[in-house]
Amino acid sequence: MNAPYIPSSGLLAGLNRRWARFAARQPLNLPSDRAIVSITFDDFPKSAAGIGAEILEQHGWRGTYYASAGFAGGVTHHGPMFDCGDLQRLTAAGHEIACHTYSHFDARQVRTADFLADIERNERALRAMGLETALDSFAFPYGEATPASKRALSERFSTLRGVHADINRGGADRNLLKSVPIDGGEAGIERAIEAAASLSRHTGWLTFYAHDVQENPTQWGCTPDQLERVCQAIADSGAEVLTMRDAVHQMETGT
Repeated sequence: MNAPYIPSSGLLAGLNRRWARFAARQPLNLPSDRAIVSITFDDFPKSAAGIGAEILEQHGWRGTYYASAGFAGGVTHHGPMFDCGDLQRLTAAGHEIACHTYSHFDARQVRTADFLADIERNERALRAMGLETALDSFAFPYGEATPASKRALSERFSTLRGVHADINRGGADRNLLKSVPIDGGEAGIERAIEAAASLSRHTGWLTFYAHDVQENPTQWGCTPDQLERVCQAIADSGAEVLTMRDAVHQMETGT
């Protein structure tokens, strides 16, 4: 089983992350009269493809699954990972498959050229697994971005998502969208529920990200009951739930 990689911390790392949030921005004007939620899963474990998708589908919703093909068919600290059958079932059901690099690289630790090459490798691998839909959306592994990677990837993907825990409001940065985790035990789940509930008072685009969905989750995962509670808070807020691809398409076309 693979041990989890932990990005560097400290003052310099924090300054670099802050700089990446403010540099190479591409403004996305969000509608002021509607609340939108996108539920996403990173990496992604089979539990997210199975239990996670089932919970979303029971609400009539679809999610965005950021796939790292290097994990496909293997086992990580999140448990068994997705395979060809998961890709086929999710796409057939209307979920979005998106890009998360092949090797789950930290963009701050590799050259931009190598990062882009790994993305190309990821697409080739997913196509070889039978994926036929376009890869429109991207999420930075660990939320680690650089100005150079933001600029380069903005030419390829409609949105780039990070992990800065907040709601996208006003003029959001489509090159590093904020996202609220569905993890962190009961305290983290309560924060996610409050984020959803706030949409009834102050509209915006709330993207959530999760990993494993199982009874004994990792610190980056949640239980099925916790995911359902977040989903119920979303439903109670009156927000519209869309995949990342569909959400940005509606914003761009005004539909």
